[in-house]
Amino acid sequence: MSSAPLPRQSDDFPAWYGEVVRRAGLAESSAIRGAMIIKPYGYAIWEAIQRELDDRIKATGHENLYFPLLVPASVLAREGDLIEGFAPEVAVVTAAGGKELEEPLAVRPTSEALIWSTYARWVQSYRDLPLLYNQWANVVRWELRPRLFLRTTEFLWQEGHTAHETEAEALAETLTILHDVYADTIEQVLAIPVLRGRKSESERFPGAVDTYTLEALMRDGRALQAATAHYLGQGFARTFGVRYTGRDGRPEHPYATSWGATTRLVGGVVMTHGDDRGLRLPPRVAPHQVVIVPIARGDEDAEVHEAAAAVAGELRSAGVRVRVDDRPGHRPGFKFHECEVKGVPLRVELGRRDLAAGTVTVARRDRGEKEAIRLADVPARAAAMLDDIQASLLREARDEQRRRTLRDPGGYDAMVGYLRDAGGFAAAGWCGRRDCEARVKDDSSATIRCLPLDWEHPSAGACICCGRAAAGEAVWAQAY
Repeated sequence: MSSAPLPRQSDDFPAWYGEVVRRAGLAESSAIRGAMIIKPYGYAIWEAIQRELDDRIKATGHENLYFPLLVPASVLAREGDLIEGFAPEVAVVTAAGGKELEEPLAVRPTSEALIWSTYARWVQSYRDLPLLYNQWANVVRWELRPRLFLRTTEFLWQEGHTAHETEAEALAETLTILHDVYADTIEQVLAIPVLRGRKSESERFPGAVDTYTLEALMRDGRALQAATAHYLGQGFARTFGVRYTGRDGRPEHPYATSWGATTRLVGGVVMTHGDDRGLRLPPRVAPHQVVIVPIARGDEDAEVHEAAAAVAGELRSAGVRVRVDDRPGHRPGFKFHECEVKGVPLRVELGRRDLAAGTVTVARRDRGEKEAIRLADVPARAAAMLDDIQASLLREARDEQRRRTLRDPGGYDAMVGYLRDAGGFAAAGWCGRRDCEARVKDDSSATIRCLPLDWEHPSAGACICCGRAAAGEAVWAQAY
């Protein structure tokens, strides 16, 4: 690991991000342009996110299954809006086994088409509904401007695909996933505050009636779409011939939803909490919540290492993820630096003097503070400190989001200047017309991130672009 200082966030945020991802051992580029190799430490963070999401998905009544990676091109083509929306990103297999294929196979960019063509065989009666299914998978979207975790040609995700008897059930499903699964995980586990809202028509998922989104704000003032949930209406069911016999004996089409969250959440953790010294991981997602560094030489080794192992055992019994860094080939200073870059929430230093005093030295990564703690108090104090770090990171991120949210732009030119500089979120009245939306994008490179659910009542004010009566407020930002 390099000991050279990281680039400063304020000087070059993209360079800082790339160096942190590399030095912390999260991921690296592969031989395939735009595809990444997720290294063990980065994958452990993804596994923690995956566990938390999976628990919530199952708690809301969903089951996991798996569909193939390859989709017949004819099946994908049947959903015109879907294939049109993904056409530039779709990878196609045309030959296999040394022969040209009779029909090309698309590498899934998303699975709606394949799944709904299958649901046509699974749904015959209202008694077969709802279908509440989720899959953990990889997808391929040929990315023109890749960046590790944020935009990659291949990425990991979960995608839920559900079918319902009524529109009300499908809409309730969409909002349950948005709030109870995604927002709860992202805010309470990743400590990333999110803005809940609907996408504008031009930003919706292809084929969706409505797309609901969670928008997070990174430390450079750019937005990150953290997760989306789509209400699909009956369009996919009609396209793929999914019909069932209703309670009144008449044929009906079910109502659909789909929803997903990806490995870009790992990048979101980096960009929300990281500082000029590296990562700062929320304890609930940290692979190692505590790292114990024994400081010993010669005949001191045995006693110090035994004490370190005993402390680690007590912490594990208390449910803490802990690692003892007793590698002989690295000095304590190197290990301290590595803990900082990797964002380990708590570092415990234990040497001969600490043993003699019956204490350990504990360093908090979030604040850079150190304090001596009695050996007997370590499990209870560590648990309390981890809880405090988790809450503190969320509170700090919320404060930053509020500071960077411009609710009164003071006119079109002022808002465009703010957005052009990637100042953060800008909220203003919008008439709902596409030409006004496009004008802001052309002038500032910013898009409407969402129409906030909390602010959905129509504004009495005017559209900031054209001066017409506003249909409501929109939130703009430059985005990843």
